[in-house]
Amino acid sequence: MVWSNQTMTTEFVLLGLSETREFQLILFVVFLFLYIGTLFSNTLIIFAIFRDHRLSDSPMFFLLAHLAFLDLCLCSFATPRSLFDYLAQHHVISFHGCMTQIFCLHFFGGIEMLLLIVMAYDRYVAISHPLRYASLMNRRHCMALLLASWAGGLLHATVQLAFILNVPFCGPNQVDSFYCDLPLVIKLACTDTYPLEVMMVTNSGILSLVCFIGLLLSYGFILYTVCSRASSERTTKAASTCTSHLIVVTMYFGPIMFIYLRPYTRFMIDKVLSVFYTSITPLLNPAIYALKNKEMKAALGSLLSRFSGRVSTQGQACR
Repeated sequence: MVWSNQTMTTEFVLLGLSETREFQLILFVVFLFLYIGTLFSNTLIIFAIFRDHRLSDSPMFFLLAHLAFLDLCLCSFATPRSLFDYLAQHHVISFHGCMTQIFCLHFFGGIEMLLLIVMAYDRYVAISHPLRYASLMNRRHCMALLLASWAGGLLHATVQLAFILNVPFCGPNQVDSFYCDLPLVIKLACTDTYPLEVMMVTNSGILSLVCFIGLLLSYGFILYTVCSRASSERTTKAASTCTSHLIVVTMYFGPIMFIYLRPYTRFMIDKVLSVFYTSITPLLNPAIYALKNKEMKAALGSLLSRFSGRVSTQGQACR
């Protein structure tokens, strides 16, 4: 092998979002609150849905629970380690740990992209074909679509990892972010990186672009159907819901397409954009997809009241 005489890199240094100690402490507090909020809101949604059989039997809420689970995974693959690094001033990650972060990011991110398509399709069928909705989105079909999303995410992540694992790393080992990502690690390779960048654009960039266009078309069909059949009040409500969904979708896909749909040139804004789809969007998804739904708000209120009742009962028993 040509690479056999080269010293392989065994670890990488994560430079984080800032090099100053004071700003790192501020970032620690911000990321800590974001992480706690994301964990609490998404876990609450999962418990509320699977505790209520009416919600868990509904395809829309069944898919929403899986979206909340993926958001938990996306916010947890790098944020806890980043929080530890801010406190311990330990920014070194092993080669295998770095590869694991890349795999998890593209695995869970790929699944979430495809799942958002499935959720948009579910809403389109419910609005455009209400009489056939029960047969088109029964549990068997819903599980098949969900498994297809997981299989697509696994294939996407495996292809990414297969390319990067066969690349030699023997020089610089500083990753200019708080986690390992494909564009950043590719630039550290001791080889011509252009074929790898083409692979990244073809795989990650095209996937995100196709999913984003698919979502735009789905919501466009939904709005067209509602406007042509429903009253002005229902049209306004549907337009408000679709607009809020599209805002979150754009906040999620926009940074991804900006980072992965171009031959790699580093911009300072890339760090900020990476925070959006790993920390901000997982926090916003529950508020947009769940809290604007009356049934979901009722289920969450019931769960919280039951939990607070148990806490007060235990407190009285302790006295």
